[in-house]
Amino acid sequence: MKIQISLMVLLLSSGSLFAKEINNTSSEAEKIGYSFGYLMGRSNADTLKDLDLDAFSQGLKTAAAGQKSSLSDEEMTQVLTQYKRQSDAKELIVLKQKAEENAKAGKAFLQENAKKPGVKTTKSGLQYLVLKEGKGKSPSANSNVRVHYEGRLIDGTVFDSSIARQQPVDFRTTQVITGWTEGLQLMKVGAKYRFFIPADLAYGQIGSGDIIEPNSTLIFDIELLEIIK
Repeated sequence: MKIQISLMVLLLSSGSLFAKEINNTSSEAEKIGYSFGYLMGRSNADTLKDLDLDAFSQGLKTAAAGQKSSLSDEEMTQVLTQYKRQSDAKELIVLKQKAEENAKAGKAFLQENAKKPGVKTTKSGLQYLVLKEGKGKSPSANSNVRVHYEGRLIDGTVFDSSIARQQPVDFRTTQVITGWTEGLQLMKVGAKYRFFIPADLAYGQIGSGDIIEPNSTLIFDIELLEIIK
């Protein structure tokens, strides 16, 4: 669970949970306690929604007061272990459903996108659109390159952008997702391409972070600035 126990002692109050309305005329101690409680509740909403908050408050106050728990350590470990198993099982079901939805949406998107003018599809399923041609050499599968890029989901959500940071990145072409490794070798220095990358050439069924969900099809605008010797 995400809840930070070290901060929860600041939620203690003599009355019941939410028994008193807190506003800007309340005491400093009340406003501090309310602020910690609200921010903690907001950042842990998914966990707290399944808990009995009255029992949660009782356990918090008992522990902070140094009193003996009404449940043994073994009993608490057992019930929390079971709770975690149930939560993990629910999460796996949700992730599986989300992965199936993303796979279906990605497939439909790529099928329609392949029909658009200028879009080419490689044998692997990678799609690309030339935004600007380059000159000179193309990188190999083991080159060091410097690029600017912006990554988006198919709904347009930007999840990463060196362009916004105004800071290009250097890397070896084997250190990135398969779609990038293949796509960069199609480019020449100075070129700018838009790549439409199927999930199996990106982060697959694992996804990446909170934004790139399992089986996400990704869109990248990549400008090849330099092949680094």
